This record gives sequence, structure tokens and C-alpha cells, in this order.
Amino acid sequence: MKKSLSTIATALLMIISLSLFANAIINPLKEKDSKSIVITYVDAIVLGSDIYNKYLFSDDFEYINTANNSKFTKKQYLKFLKDTRGLKFDCKTEYQILDETGKSCVAKAIIEFENFTRVDYINMQKSNDGWKVTKVTTTYP
Repeated sequence: MKKSLSTIATALLMIISLSLFANAIINPLKEKDSKSIVITYVDAIVLGSDIYNKYLFSDDFEYINTANNSKFTKKQYLKFLKDTRGLKFDCKTEYQILDETGKSCVAKAIIEFENFTRVDYINMQKSNDGWKVTKVTTTYP
């Protein structure tokens, strides 16, 4: 009887630990550097890529468009990116890391269309879960 209870208890512990491990969310961006995060962000915007969007933005993410003074939360911005998934813009892009000190980084993405230019200032913070985009401010110079 003791052996049966021990076997059953061991089996239950294995099932529970396997199910917990299977449900663990692995962030594919966790080990990426700030440059890779900026590239992933630009790909999401101009190529309609949504593969890593749920890992890209911090929970308190804020998007600001200075042209019309609109502000959006992470949930609202992710919905926009989901709605434009697969939409590829005909534009040229470039980016620069303006400053990276410790766990903070500011980058600039320049997106040139035929008739106008969009500039995104991207603020990022590094946490235990890797670099996260915390704020994007878009301007149209």
C-alpha cells in the first residue's frame, strides 16, 4: 500500500510540474539587445509583422502622435497593429540609437514615404524580461 501511494504521489507531482512547465511563456526577445528591439518595432510598423508584438511593449506602454495630440495605451496600440497586420508600407527606413545608459535607451526611427516623413522617438527600459518599448512619440517634421 505504501508503495502504491508513493507511486501515485510521484506521478501526480510529475504531471503537475510538466503542466506548469508547458504553460510557461518564453519571451523570444528576452536576450536581444536594444538595437534588435528597435528593428523589431520598425518591422511591426512598416512590414505589418505582429509575431513579437506581445513581447515588445511594456505593460505601461504609451504611444503619442504629436500631429493630432492623440495618446494610446498598449492595448489600443496592439489592436491597431493587429488590424494592420500584413500591411506593408512603401517607404525607406533608418534608425539610430540616440542614447543608451544602463537600463535605459532612446532611439529614433525615420520612416520616409514619398510625400512625407514620420519620425518615431522610441523609449526603452531593460527589465528582467529584457528590453521593452515603454513609450513612442511620433512626429512629422
